[in-house]
Amino acid sequence: MIELTLLADMAVLAQNAVEQDPDYAANLAHGMAMLGAGLAVGLSALAAGYAERGIGTAAVGAIAEDRDLFGPGLILTVLPETLVIFAIVAIFLVEPSVV
Repeated sequence: MIELTLLADMAVLAQNAVEQDPDYAANLAHGMAMLGAGLAVGLSALAAGYAERGIGTAAVGAIAEDRDLFGPGLILTVLPETLVIFAIVAIFLVEPSVV
């Protein structure tokens, strides 16, 4: 409930600031876009780390039994990191001047 109140307060403050300064709306939109992109990278990295935990454990167990499974185990362990790469690409799509 506190989060909804905080969001409502932020909306009221943003509306008052937009009425006083027209450029504030553009800056606010840019800031919110960058905040969303940052959350996308952070949360996808967290999810990739969580996924790699189980995959890495299984890969190490499989490699301990059969060394020929090193290649497939490595590929499956690295696979969740593509989520983070896609999230970083999203930042460059949102804000091309970051490059």
